[in-house]
Amino acid sequence: MLRTDVTVIGAGPAGLFAAFYVGMRDLTVRILDPLPEPGGQLMALYPEKYIYDIAGFPKILAKDLVNNLVEQLEPFKPVYTLGERAEKLEEVDGDFHITTSSGNTYVTGAVIIAAGVGAFEPRKVGCAGEAEFTGRGVYYAVKSKAEFAGKRVLIVGGGDSAADWTLGLKDIADVTLIHRREQFRAHAATVNQMIAAAEADEVRILTPYELKEVRGDERVREVVIFNNATKEETVMGVDAVVILAGYLSKLGPLATWGLEMEGNKKIKVLDGTMRTSRPGIFACGDVASYAGKLPLICLGFGEASIAANYAAAYAHPELKVNPGHSSERDESPTPAPAH
Repeated sequence: MLRTDVTVIGAGPAGLFAAFYVGMRDLTVRILDPLPEPGGQLMALYPEKYIYDIAGFPKILAKDLVNNLVEQLEPFKPVYTLGERAEKLEEVDGDFHITTSSGNTYVTGAVIIAAGVGAFEPRKVGCAGEAEFTGRGVYYAVKSKAEFAGKRVLIVGGGDSAADWTLGLKDIADVTLIHRREQFRAHAATVNQMIAAAEADEVRILTPYELKEVRGDERVREVVIFNNATKEETVMGVDAVVILAGYLSKLGPLATWGLEMEGNKKIKVLDGTMRTSRPGIFACGDVASYAGKLPLICLGFGEASIAANYAAAYAHPELKVNPGHSSERDESPTPAPAH
């Protein structure tokens, strides 16, 4: 049974950076995630969206940030265990035994939970034809802008993702946005840009409208939208429907691991070491909760480095918590072998 010094649960940006820092301590690390590829929400939901608040990058595509994190981590030869959900945790002879949805058990000296918002799934509208045409013209994320080039695209939603993709697709597609309310939840600056684009006839914005039905044959061909104010229905020809109404998330089995929680989706960390109520288990990123917490990727990186160094010292008490300066390391690190 392959044992690693530290296991990171979650392969989003915080999890990948935590694993990197474990490698910086010359320790072995396993990365465990139910998704089939690293990157978490960034890759699963918006790989082609720009992120603007990463230090040193004026802007960077989400997929490029993930690829950079994977490349940064690669010299330490992490053990990727993807497509498996962590379900059961036991302590045996000073180690943690993690059993997954595949029935496999992995042994580790310390655990870092970087599970983001937990398992997530898109919020459905619930209209006629939605389920029937999912995968045949109904989408819940934009994974490739090129897929929508030259198409008539209906975007449904009023939050940041809906506003961002209304702007993001306007130069390559015929875009209409509908929202059930008059007001949008998205950032004011983005809403203002969207309104300006509508005034310039670059996009269409229809409020207060809801999606009532999706129609087609082998693909989506048209939709029925409903005006909440006038109660009128309108039939609109479309090639694609992108529903961006938010996501439902749950922490799943991790919530049964005997950790002190904040609500049912967040794990409480006790202090600045990112330790949880259970010794040897640390948390970072969106899943971690503490006073003054802000759910930002840039802060998640800092939390990840703290969690990794304290997890390293827990797994190997002879190690100092302070890792020293990375500039003092050899340029080509040699990872410790897994055992």
